[in-house]
Amino acid sequence: MKILRIIARLNVGGPARHVVWLTQGLRDMGCEVVLVAGVVPPGEEDMSYVASASRVVPVTLPEMSREISLKDALTIWKLYRIMLRERPDIVHTHTAKAGAVGRVAGMIYRYLTPSALIGKPRACKFVHTYHGHVFHSYYGPRKTRIFLAIERMLAWVATDRIIVLGEQQRSEINEHFRVGFREQFRVIPLGIDLSDFANWEQRRPQMRAELNARDDDVLIGIVGRLTQIKNHSLFLRAAARLKEQNRNSLPGRPRFVIIGDGNLRGELESEVLELALNDDVLFLGTRNDPEYFYPALDIVALTSLNEGTPLTLIEAMANARPVISTAVGGVVDLLGRPETNAATAADAGFIVCERGISVRSNDTEGFGKGLEFLIENEITRRRLGERGRIFVEQQYSKDRLISDTNALYEGLIEARPAVADNQNERRHVAEEKPDLQKFSA
Repeated sequence: MKILRIIARLNVGGPARHVVWLTQGLRDMGCEVVLVAGVVPPGEEDMSYVASASRVVPVTLPEMSREISLKDALTIWKLYRIMLRERPDIVHTHTAKAGAVGRVAGMIYRYLTPSALIGKPRACKFVHTYHGHVFHSYYGPRKTRIFLAIERMLAWVATDRIIVLGEQQRSEINEHFRVGFREQFRVIPLGIDLSDFANWEQRRPQMRAELNARDDDVLIGIVGRLTQIKNHSLFLRAAARLKEQNRNSLPGRPRFVIIGDGNLRGELESEVLELALNDDVLFLGTRNDPEYFYPALDIVALTSLNEGTPLTLIEAMANARPVISTAVGGVVDLLGRPETNAATAADAGFIVCERGISVRSNDTEGFGKGLEFLIENEITRRRLGERGRIFVEQQYSKDRLISDTNALYEGLIEARPAVADNQNERRHVAEEKPDLQKFSA
């Protein structure tokens, strides 16, 4: 089985790790996998080191940028040429931009052949994964409508299967935004290398010592790119509320740790000064040692306006860290069923769920109260953290992700004659196959 995997860029975040793990894992299972990626633009951090560590060398298309531009036509042409040379059985796109240009190139590849005139297009299946979506909170109403129309069209004419990371995400994309048909969707949750976080207790003291954290300090961390969609301003406003109303009554001293970098760092540092939090907030920048920084934290927060299934919360749970998050996208599936009734939740401003605290999007008061509740209830923190650890170990292993994805691929190409035709085409062009790295030029 030959797979062509396409992602817009290997920037910091869950999708980059996801595609590298799938590429490496499926190769280990005997598949032939080619990973194609665009470049990381200025202002974003490059995560190509994850690919290098896994011995994955992507084919780079410099024209594949995040925004719509005239370069997209060249990107589509280059992807089409790669498909012609590779003759993939599966083309699997990840993220919105790669999903658009990859599937347009795929339509050309599938039907621009003489055999299509007699009803026999090229035997290739197309899969797209929504790690999140851009249907709200990213762009203005007009641009959002355009993107939504494009996604509906591509789902209808150029996609065999749509993968989402959770049932909540499927419901939102398919039922609320009316993208695709119900039978196209498959839920395949994220997977991570759980061995990285084994024995987290032994590593807890290291970074706490680095930060000069006392035993009674409660370290509250947020992990992610410093961009608008992550809404770090809510994290800071909730911290200011907590400091103003509860500093002297809390059982431990709360300290707020921001891990990650991005274009909003300067604005957020200015906001820290405006909120008089300069003694309470630490900016650590990008850290490549999650096996150390997660265990050091007492609470992990997420304040996003829009999410798929955030890898940061999964990694926090793998380290038995209690989490508090805005109830967006796949976060709902991670946190589980509410434990508090509706009346209690409305009064408190937050909901205690099976595996964490849920807060309405952009609700400073509710987020602050949720943090206060966790700080005051160490037993609850331990209970939520342990439930999260068990849940992640059962549902989010890397091996399960690779196995589920491979099973989906095999189901798509189980019509052997079509696969044989593809393999014959590949043998026919093998002698003339050029070095794909020329596309990086």
